[in-house]
Amino acid sequence: MHDDGGGTGRAGPDGAGLTRTTLGHLRGSRDESDDLLAPMRLNLGCSAPTSGPSGLTQSPGFPKAFAQALHFARSPGRGLVAECISSSTKSGSGGGMEQTMSGVTLFGFPRSTYVQIAGLVLTQKEVPYTFHDLESEMNTASHITLHPFERVPILRHGDFTVYETAAIVAYVDEAFDGHKLTPEDAQPRGRMNQWISAINGYYYPYLIYHVSHERNVFPQLGIASDEKVVAHAMPKVGNGLRVMERELSHGKDFLIGPELTLADFYMLPMIHAFGFAPEAQELYPKFPAICAWRERMEALPALKRFRTAQPPRAPIEHARRWVDGHRPTY
Repeated sequence: MHDDGGGTGRAGPDGAGLTRTTLGHLRGSRDESDDLLAPMRLNLGCSAPTSGPSGLTQSPGFPKAFAQALHFARSPGRGLVAECISSSTKSGSGGGMEQTMSGVTLFGFPRSTYVQIAGLVLTQKEVPYTFHDLESEMNTASHITLHPFERVPILRHGDFTVYETAAIVAYVDEAFDGHKLTPEDAQPRGRMNQWISAINGYYYPYLIYHVSHERNVFPQLGIASDEKVVAHAMPKVGNGLRVMERELSHGKDFLIGPELTLADFYMLPMIHAFGFAPEAQELYPKFPAICAWRERMEALPALKRFRTAQPPRAPIEHARRWVDGHRPTY
Protein backbone atom coordinates (compact mmCIF):
# COMPACT_ATOMS: atom_id res chain seq x y z
CA MET A 1 0.00 0.00 0.00
CA HIS A 2 2.88 2.37 0.34
CA ASP A 3 4.85 4.09 -2.27
CA ASP A 4 7.39 1.69 -2.53
CA GLY A 5 5.31 1.99 -2.85
CA GLY A 6 5.67 4.29 -5.05
CA GLY A 7 3.55 4.05 -7.38
CA THR A 8 1.74 2.08 -9.65
CA GLY A 9 -0.95 3.78 -11.49
CA ARG A 10 -3.37 1.54 -9.78
CA ALA A 11 -1.65 1.26 -6.49
CA GLY A 12 0.15 4.30 -5.54
CA PRO A 13 -0.76 6.70 -2.84
CA ASP A 14 0.48 10.21 -2.63
CA GLY A 15 3.97 9.22 -2.26
CA ALA A 16 4.62 5.81 -1.27
CA GLY A 17 3.09 3.33 -3.39
CA LEU A 18 1.74 6.35 -5.07
CA THR A 19 4.35 7.23 -7.50
CA ARG A 20 2.83 10.53 -8.40
CA THR A 21 3.39 11.94 -4.99
CA THR A 22 7.08 11.82 -5.36
CA LEU A 23 7.23 13.88 -8.44
CA GLY A 24 4.87 16.35 -7.05
CA HIS A 25 7.39 17.27 -4.48
CA LEU A 26 10.06 17.65 -7.04
CA ARG A 27 7.62 19.64 -9.05
CA GLY A 28 6.62 21.72 -6.20
CA SER A 29 4.02 20.50 -3.86
CA ARG A 30 0.68 18.92 -3.75
CA ASP A 31 -1.28 21.90 -2.58
CA GLU A 32 -2.91 24.60 -4.61
CA SER A 33 0.07 26.71 -3.62
CA ASP A 34 3.37 26.37 -5.39
CA ASP A 35 5.14 27.50 -2.22
CA LEU A 36 6.65 24.36 -0.73
CA LEU A 37 7.12 25.98 2.64
CA ALA A 38 3.56 27.28 2.85
CA PRO A 39 2.27 24.34 4.91
CA MET A 40 4.98 24.96 7.49
CA ARG A 41 4.14 28.63 7.80
CA LEU A 42 0.37 28.43 7.50
CA ASN A 43 -0.45 25.07 9.01
CA LEU A 44 2.23 24.61 11.62
CA GLY A 45 2.42 28.17 12.79
CA CYS A 46 6.18 28.04 12.40
CA SER A 47 8.26 30.62 10.65
CA ALA A 48 9.88 29.35 7.50
CA PRO A 49 13.63 29.35 7.07
CA THR A 50 14.86 32.36 5.19
CA SER A 51 17.05 32.19 2.15
CA GLY A 52 19.11 34.50 0.04
CA PRO A 53 18.46 35.50 -3.56
CA SER A 54 19.66 32.14 -4.82
CA GLY A 55 17.39 30.23 -2.47
CA LEU A 56 20.41 28.46 -1.00
CA THR A 57 20.77 29.65 2.55
CA GLN A 58 24.18 29.55 4.16
CA SER A 59 24.02 28.25 7.70
CA PRO A 60 26.34 26.57 10.19
CA GLY A 61 27.52 23.26 8.86
CA PHE A 62 26.83 24.12 5.23
CA PRO A 63 29.71 22.74 3.15
CA LYS A 64 30.91 25.85 1.33
CA ALA A 65 32.68 23.86 -1.36
CA PHE A 66 29.50 21.97 -2.17
CA ALA A 67 26.59 23.27 -4.17
CA GLN A 68 23.85 21.06 -5.51
CA ALA A 69 20.94 21.82 -7.81
CA LEU A 70 18.56 19.97 -10.08
CA HIS A 71 18.43 21.04 -13.69
CA PHE A 72 15.37 19.82 -15.60
CA ALA A 73 15.45 19.21 -19.32
CA ARG A 74 13.60 17.18 -21.91
CA SER A 75 15.54 14.18 -23.13
CA PRO A 76 14.54 12.15 -26.20
CA GLY A 77 12.87 8.96 -25.06
CA ARG A 78 13.34 9.86 -21.40
CA GLY A 79 10.82 12.62 -20.73
CA LEU A 80 11.65 15.18 -18.05
CA VAL A 81 15.11 14.60 -16.64
CA ALA A 82 16.70 16.46 -13.77
CA GLU A 83 20.41 16.45 -13.18
CA CYS A 84 21.61 17.06 -9.67
CA ILE A 85 24.90 18.86 -10.11
CA SER A 86 27.56 19.26 -7.46
CA SER A 87 30.56 21.53 -7.57
CA SER A 88 32.59 18.86 -5.86
CA THR A 89 32.33 15.12 -5.52
CA LYS A 90 33.71 12.91 -2.86
CA SER A 91 36.40 10.43 -3.60
CA GLY A 92 38.59 8.01 -1.82
CA SER A 93 38.52 4.46 -0.61
CA GLY A 94 35.88 2.81 1.48
CA GLY A 95 32.88 3.04 -0.78
CA GLY A 96 33.01 6.78 -1.34
CA MET A 97 31.65 8.63 -4.33
CA GLU A 98 33.98 7.64 -7.14
CA GLN A 99 31.68 8.09 -10.12
CA THR A 100 30.56 11.18 -11.95
CA MET A 101 27.13 12.73 -11.67
CA SER A 102 25.71 10.46 -14.36
CA GLY A 103 26.67 7.42 -12.29
CA VAL A 104 23.59 7.77 -10.03
CA THR A 105 20.02 8.01 -11.35
CA LEU A 106 16.85 8.18 -9.26
CA PHE A 107 13.67 7.09 -11.07
CA GLY A 108 10.20 8.11 -9.96
CA PHE A 109 7.73 10.95 -10.11
CA PRO A 110 8.32 14.10 -8.06
CA ARG A 111 5.21 14.09 -5.90
CA SER A 112 5.73 10.59 -4.59
CA THR A 113 6.51 10.81 -0.89
CA TYR A 114 8.76 7.78 -1.14
CA VAL A 115 10.66 9.16 -4.11
CA GLN A 116 11.18 12.27 -2.02
CA ILE A 117 12.58 10.18 0.83
CA ALA A 118 15.21 8.79 -1.52
CA GLY A 119 15.95 12.23 -2.95
CA LEU A 120 16.31 13.77 0.49
CA VAL A 121 18.76 11.10 1.62
CA LEU A 122 20.82 11.49 -1.55
CA THR A 123 20.88 15.27 -1.02
CA GLN A 124 21.76 14.97 2.68
CA LYS A 125 24.62 12.62 1.77
CA GLU A 126 25.71 15.09 -0.94
CA VAL A 127 25.49 12.46 -3.67
CA PRO A 128 25.10 14.10 -7.12
CA TYR A 129 22.40 12.34 -9.11
CA THR A 130 20.18 12.53 -12.17
CA PHE A 131 16.41 12.41 -11.67
CA HIS A 132 14.40 10.51 -14.32
CA ASP A 133 10.69 11.39 -14.26
CA LEU A 134 8.60 8.27 -14.88
CA GLU A 135 5.22 10.03 -14.94
CA SER A 136 4.61 9.35 -18.62
CA GLU A 137 5.99 5.82 -18.29
CA MET A 138 4.11 4.58 -15.23
CA ASN A 139 2.95 0.97 -15.65
CA THR A 140 4.50 0.69 -19.10
CA ALA A 141 7.10 -1.86 -20.18
CA SER A 142 9.97 0.53 -19.41
CA HIS A 143 8.70 1.01 -15.86
CA ILE A 144 8.13 -2.70 -15.28
CA THR A 145 11.66 -3.42 -16.47
CA LEU A 146 12.92 -1.23 -13.64
CA HIS A 147 10.43 -2.39 -11.00
CA PRO A 148 8.49 -5.63 -11.57
CA PHE A 149 5.85 -4.54 -9.04
CA GLU A 150 5.29 -1.22 -10.88
CA ARG A 151 6.22 1.09 -8.03
CA VAL A 152 8.70 3.84 -7.32
CA PRO A 153 11.42 4.79 -6.47
CA ILE A 154 14.22 2.97 -8.27
CA LEU A 155 17.91 3.80 -8.00
CA ARG A 156 20.62 3.02 -10.53
CA HIS A 157 24.30 3.39 -9.59
CA GLY A 158 26.54 2.43 -12.46
CA ASP A 159 25.46 -1.06 -13.47
CA PHE A 160 23.68 -1.71 -10.15
CA THR A 161 19.91 -1.17 -9.94
CA VAL A 162 17.85 -1.46 -6.75
CA TYR A 163 14.19 -0.77 -5.98
CA GLU A 164 12.21 -0.29 -2.74
CA THR A 165 12.84 2.77 -0.61
CA ALA A 166 14.26 0.88 2.37
CA ALA A 167 16.81 -0.88 0.18
CA ILE A 168 17.70 2.34 -1.66
CA VAL A 169 18.33 4.54 1.37
CA ALA A 170 20.25 1.81 3.20
CA TYR A 171 22.45 1.37 0.14
CA VAL A 172 23.04 5.10 -0.24
CA ASP A 173 23.90 5.47 3.44
CA GLU A 174 26.44 2.65 3.25
CA ALA A 175 27.88 3.13 -0.24
CA PHE A 176 28.66 6.85 -0.08
CA ASP A 177 30.76 9.02 2.18
CA GLY A 178 29.27 11.47 4.61
CA HIS A 179 27.72 11.37 8.05
CA LYS A 180 25.94 8.07 8.61
CA LEU A 181 22.18 8.23 8.98
CA THR A 182 21.96 4.72 10.49
CA PRO A 183 23.00 4.40 14.16
CA GLU A 184 25.83 1.96 14.86
CA ASP A 185 24.47 0.75 18.19
CA ALA A 186 21.75 -1.89 18.17
CA GLN A 187 19.19 -0.13 20.37
CA PRO A 188 19.02 3.24 18.58
CA ARG A 189 19.14 1.40 15.26
CA GLY A 190 16.20 -0.71 16.45
CA ARG A 191 14.33 2.45 17.46
CA MET A 192 15.01 3.98 14.03
CA ASN A 193 13.68 0.86 12.30
CA GLN A 194 10.64 0.91 14.57
CA TRP A 195 9.86 4.45 13.42
CA ILE A 196 10.35 3.55 9.76
CA SER A 197 7.99 0.60 10.14
CA ALA A 198 5.43 2.80 11.90
CA ILE A 199 5.65 5.44 9.16
CA ASN A 200 5.05 2.81 6.48
CA GLY A 201 2.25 1.14 8.44
CA TYR A 202 0.41 3.96 10.25
CA TYR A 203 1.43 7.38 8.92
CA TYR A 204 1.60 6.93 5.17
CA PRO A 205 -1.68 5.00 4.87
CA TYR A 206 -3.74 7.64 6.68
CA LEU A 207 -1.96 10.97 6.24
CA ILE A 208 -1.23 10.35 2.57
CA TYR A 209 -3.19 7.45 1.07
CA HIS A 210 -6.44 8.51 2.73
CA VAL A 211 -6.35 12.24 3.44
CA SER A 212 -3.76 13.78 1.10
CA HIS A 213 -5.12 11.95 -1.90
CA GLU A 214 -8.70 13.00 -1.14
CA ARG A 215 -7.87 16.60 -0.29
CA ASN A 216 -5.17 17.32 -2.87
CA VAL A 217 -4.38 14.68 -5.49
CA PHE A 218 -7.92 13.90 -6.65
CA PRO A 219 -9.33 17.46 -6.48
CA GLN A 220 -6.40 18.71 -8.57
CA LEU A 221 -7.67 16.33 -11.27
CA GLY A 222 -11.28 17.49 -10.94
CA ILE A 223 -12.26 14.40 -8.93
CA ALA A 224 -14.39 15.07 -5.85
CA SER A 225 -13.14 14.09 -2.41
CA ASP A 226 -14.71 11.11 -0.70
CA GLU A 227 -15.60 12.44 2.76
CA LYS A 228 -16.07 8.92 4.14
CA VAL A 229 -12.44 8.14 3.40
CA VAL A 230 -11.27 11.28 5.20
CA ALA A 231 -13.58 10.68 8.16
CA HIS A 232 -12.31 7.12 8.54
CA ALA A 233 -8.69 8.28 8.57
CA MET A 234 -8.80 11.27 10.90
CA PRO A 235 -8.89 9.41 14.26
CA LYS A 236 -5.84 7.43 13.14
CA VAL A 237 -4.12 10.60 11.94
CA GLY A 238 -4.72 12.17 15.34
CA ASN A 239 -3.30 9.15 17.13
CA GLY A 240 -0.18 9.17 14.96
CA LEU A 241 0.43 12.87 15.62
CA ARG A 242 -0.05 12.38 19.37
CA VAL A 243 2.51 9.57 19.39
CA MET A 244 5.01 11.69 17.48
CA GLU A 245 4.39 14.70 19.73
CA ARG A 246 4.92 12.61 22.84
CA GLU A 247 8.21 11.21 21.59
CA LEU A 248 9.53 14.62 20.55
CA SER A 249 8.41 16.26 23.80
CA HIS A 250 11.17 14.52 25.76
CA GLY A 251 13.76 17.04 24.64
CA LYS A 252 14.66 15.21 21.42
CA ASP A 253 15.83 17.28 18.48
CA PHE A 254 15.00 14.45 16.09
CA LEU A 255 12.91 11.28 16.19
CA ILE A 256 15.62 9.11 17.75
CA GLY A 257 17.44 11.73 19.79
CA PRO A 258 20.07 14.40 19.12
CA GLU A 259 21.22 12.91 15.80
CA LEU A 260 19.50 12.82 12.42
CA THR A 261 18.63 9.34 11.15
CA LEU A 262 16.88 7.85 8.16
CA ALA A 263 13.65 7.91 10.19
CA ASP A 264 13.52 11.71 10.07
CA PHE A 265 13.79 11.69 6.29
CA TYR A 266 11.01 9.09 6.12
CA MET A 267 8.69 11.18 8.27
CA LEU A 268 9.24 14.63 6.77
CA PRO A 269 7.54 14.02 3.37
CA MET A 270 4.49 12.62 5.21
CA ILE A 271 4.18 15.64 7.50
CA HIS A 272 4.87 18.02 4.62
CA ALA A 273 2.29 16.52 2.24
CA PHE A 274 -0.44 16.18 4.86
CA GLY A 275 0.18 19.81 5.77
CA PHE A 276 -1.67 20.97 2.66
CA ALA A 277 -4.96 19.44 3.82
CA PRO A 278 -7.37 21.75 5.68
CA GLU A 279 -7.48 19.20 8.50
CA ALA A 280 -3.77 19.77 9.08
CA GLN A 281 -4.32 23.51 9.40
CA GLU A 282 -6.51 22.79 12.39
CA LEU A 283 -4.37 20.03 13.90
CA TYR A 284 -0.75 21.10 13.53
CA PRO A 285 -0.87 24.16 15.84
CA LYS A 286 -1.87 21.76 18.64
CA PHE A 287 1.44 19.90 18.32
CA PRO A 288 4.28 22.34 19.13
CA ALA A 289 6.98 19.66 19.34
CA ILE A 290 6.16 18.47 15.82
CA CYS A 291 6.20 22.07 14.64
CA ALA A 292 9.63 22.64 16.18
CA TRP A 293 10.98 19.38 14.70
CA ARG A 294 9.78 20.36 11.26
CA GLU A 295 11.40 23.78 11.54
CA ARG A 296 14.68 22.09 12.44
CA MET A 297 14.35 19.76 9.46
CA GLU A 298 13.49 22.52 7.00
CA ALA A 299 16.45 24.57 8.26
CA LEU A 300 18.92 21.86 7.24
CA PRO A 301 21.11 22.96 4.30
CA ALA A 302 20.15 19.77 2.45
CA LEU A 303 16.44 20.61 2.77
CA LYS A 304 17.00 24.11 1.44
CA ARG A 305 18.83 22.70 -1.58
CA PHE A 306 16.17 20.05 -2.11
CA ARG A 307 13.23 22.47 -1.91
CA THR A 308 14.93 25.01 -4.17
CA ALA A 309 15.53 22.33 -6.80
CA GLN A 310 11.92 21.23 -7.18
CA PRO A 311 10.16 21.91 -10.49
CA PRO A 312 6.77 23.64 -10.58
CA ARG A 313 3.93 21.62 -9.13
CA ALA A 314 1.59 19.84 -11.50
CA PRO A 315 -1.33 17.42 -11.07
CA ILE A 316 -0.49 13.73 -10.93
CA GLU A 317 -2.11 12.68 -14.18
CA HIS A 318 -1.67 8.94 -13.75
CA ALA A 319 -3.52 9.23 -10.42
CA ARG A 320 -6.76 9.22 -12.44
CA ARG A 321 -6.29 5.46 -12.60
CA TRP A 322 -6.21 5.20 -8.83
CA VAL A 323 -9.94 5.86 -8.63
CA ASP A 324 -10.57 2.32 -9.88
CA GLY A 325 -8.82 -0.17 -7.67
CA HIS A 326 -6.52 2.08 -5.66
CA ARG A 327 -8.85 4.13 -3.51
CA PRO A 328 -10.27 3.15 -0.12
CA THR A 329 -14.01 2.58 0.06
CA TYR A 330 -16.12 2.78 3.20
